[in-house]
Amino acid sequence: MSSEYIQLYLTAEHECSYLPDRLASNIVPDPNLNMTMFIYNQLIRLGYRRSGDYIYRPHCTGCEECRPCRIPVAQFTPRKIQQRCLKRNQDLTLAMVPAHYSEEYFELYRHYLNTRHADGGMANPEPDDFKQFLFCSWSNTHFLEVRKDDRLLAVAVTDVTPAGLSAVYTFFDPNESKRSLGRFCILQQIEKAREMQLGYLYMGYWIRDCNKMSYKLEYQPMELLIDDLWQLTRP
Repeated sequence: MSSEYIQLYLTAEHECSYLPDRLASNIVPDPNLNMTMFIYNQLIRLGYRRSGDYIYRPHCTGCEECRPCRIPVAQFTPRKIQQRCLKRNQDLTLAMVPAHYSEEYFELYRHYLNTRHADGGMANPEPDDFKQFLFCSWSNTHFLEVRKDDRLLAVAVTDVTPAGLSAVYTFFDPNESKRSLGRFCILQQIEKAREMQLGYLYMGYWIRDCNKMSYKLEYQPMELLIDDLWQLTRP
């Protein structure tokens, strides 16, 4: 099935999570569609994103600030701050494993949210929240584990598609702030995409006036989807 034959719907408006005093809405595929990795791969190329089983792309009245972004991994060269991050974390080990639930993952996830996002709607999660947000019945999702000896420090939830790797979500030990584990995980996802001979790491959306999104432009070159064309951008 080609993505041009997928029925799309526009959701009702809701409060924007990123920009104050704005309303947001999303384009979503037909909820009765039997989603597959083949279709998902096409939609990622068109700027869509996954949250659990939910596939969406922002489409808001009078606003086009959410720009899908991706890193062409073959062209990426770490900056000095990124090189220092890699050097600082040389004592860590990595493993890419199929996504699954464990108490170890959940406890790290809960600690991360309750420390870094205590004032948000995701605080105090239950195991079902973890599963419904990160897992999906049809996706090829893996967890990139980061460990110091046997202690789990970070998990980068990563979808593997022919279009590239998609960085779904990362959570880490907030007590290890000196390690810059969020940055480290992105750098490792870039390297994994190279190892797997995939062209891109998809990073979700970049929003110019949202400070939470500013870190994404640290990774250059970056491509933004503008007028349905992927275009190189510079900060």
